[in-house]
Amino acid sequence: MRVTSEEYLRQVRAVIDRVGAGQAGDKRRAAELLATSVRNGGVIQAFGCGHSEALAMEIAGRAGGLVPTNRIALRDVVLYGGDPLQVLADPMVERDPAIAHRLYELAPVKPDDAFVIASNSGINGAVVEMALLVKERGHALIAITSERHSAGVVSRHPSGRKLGDIADVVLDNGAPYGDAALPLPGGGAVGAVSSITAALLAQQIVTEVVAILLAAGIAPPVYLSDNVPGGKEHNAELEARYAGRIRRTA
Repeated sequence: MRVTSEEYLRQVRAVIDRVGAGQAGDKRRAAELLATSVRNGGVIQAFGCGHSEALAMEIAGRAGGLVPTNRIALRDVVLYGGDPLQVLADPMVERDPAIAHRLYELAPVKPDDAFVIASNSGINGAVVEMALLVKERGHALIAITSERHSAGVVSRHPSGRKLGDIADVVLDNGAPYGDAALPLPGGGAVGAVSSITAALLAQQIVTEVVAILLAAGIAPPVYLSDNVPGGKEHNAELEARYAGRIRRTA
C-alpha cells in the first residue's frame, strides 16, 4: 500500500462510506435515547479524552448542533475544580479512574441528562469509570469506539471492562487497530481515521435527534452560527432555557 495523500483519501473514504451507511438501527436507538432526554428537559453530556475530545466538541456548542449539550473535559478539574495545572501535565491522567468521579461531580448533571462518550480504544481508566458511573446514576449512554481496536487490547480499568461493554448503544467508528490507515515499511502506520468518522457519527445522530423532534411537532433547539445576522441573539435566547446547565451560560 502506497503512503500518499491520495491513498489515504481512498482508504478513509471507504471507511466513511461504511460507517456512514451502516449501523442504521443502532444510530436510530442512540438518537431515540438522546431525543427522549431533550424532550424531558435533559442535556446531552459529551466526554472524551485525548483526540476523542474532538467528538465532544462536535456534540456540544457548535453551529447546526443542539443547544442542550455540554462538554466534559479533563481540564475541568482545573477550570472548575481548582486543581493545580500540573495535574494535566501527567500523561497518565486519562488512565486514572478517580478523575471520572471528580469530573462528574463538577459537571452540571441532572437526572434526565444522557451521555455520549468517545474513546477509540475504550480501555482507559477515566473513560471506563465515567461510563460505569453514568450507568450507576441511571443515565442513557451512547459509546463511540473502534470495535476492532478495542477487541485487540486489554482494559486498563481495574474491572477489566471496556467502554463498549457498558453503554446502552455502541457505535463503531470503523477505525483500524492502531487508528492509522497506511502501514509504514518499518512498522507503525500513518493517517488517523477515528476523528473523522467519530465526527460523522456525531453529526448523524444529532441530525436523527432533530428528525425525531420534528416528527413529534417539537421545534428543535438548534444553534445558528454566531457569524450570521441574528445568530448570536437566536442562540442567546435558546441558551437562556438551560442557564446553569450548560457551561456556555452562567
